[in-house]
Amino acid sequence: MTDPRTVVVTGGSRGLGAGIVQSFLDSGDRVASCSRSSTPQVKEWEAEHPDRFLFVEADIADREQSTAFVKAVVAKWDSIDVLVNNAGVARDGILALLSDEDSDTVVDLNLKATIHLTKQVVRTMLARRSGRIVNISSITGLTGYRGLTVYGATKAAIDGFTRGLAREVGSRGITVNSIASGYLRTEMSHGLDEGQLNQIVRRTPAGRLGEPDDIARAVQFLVDERNDWLTGHVLVVDGGLTC
Repeated sequence: MTDPRTVVVTGGSRGLGAGIVQSFLDSGDRVASCSRSSTPQVKEWEAEHPDRFLFVEADIADREQSTAFVKAVVAKWDSIDVLVNNAGVARDGILALLSDEDSDTVVDLNLKATIHLTKQVVRTMLARRSGRIVNISSITGLTGYRGLTVYGATKAAIDGFTRGLAREVGSRGITVNSIASGYLRTEMSHGLDEGQLNQIVRRTPAGRLGEPDDIARAVQFLVDERNDWLTGHVLVVDGGLTC
């Protein structure tokens, strides 16, 4: 049995993030996560895995809170082996009517916060010359979607960030990949009514919406220590919707 890894998952209190956290806990790893507020699921993990789970209430769009979170993880477990940048927010609406506040919220969390937190983590990985980074992007960054222009722009930027960082740190034993997720049955699909969701299902070759486990399994594949030649890649996991 391999030694447990120290894994950081941002936005891990609910939805997709919670599915990813659960996957790593099931693998026997140590997991640190952050969100702006706790949830019953977080309380359950804290009770069940007091030595392997750390949760910090933090808004990673605030750079001081983001930096403090990373420092808390390193102080507790000395290093970070895996980073999954999952935290994100969507504000739907056509661009002409989208408020500047909503645009800033999406850019600040989805892009700027991801870049800042990754910078803090990658410094610890560079010192150890090893690490795995997975950025959760979206098929909206690959294909335009009405009403999600700013959200799609941030996800396309995350894919570009992935490729650039992979070139920077590849020689230090660190891989960087992203997962372009399709539509999942989580709260992130709250802006779609049942008719719209059914339409997406009909257009999806796999015949269903995705579940958090579908993405969590892809994350586990990308962070496997044997996959040290797979980097700078955008893995599309969408049931075939964009094929």
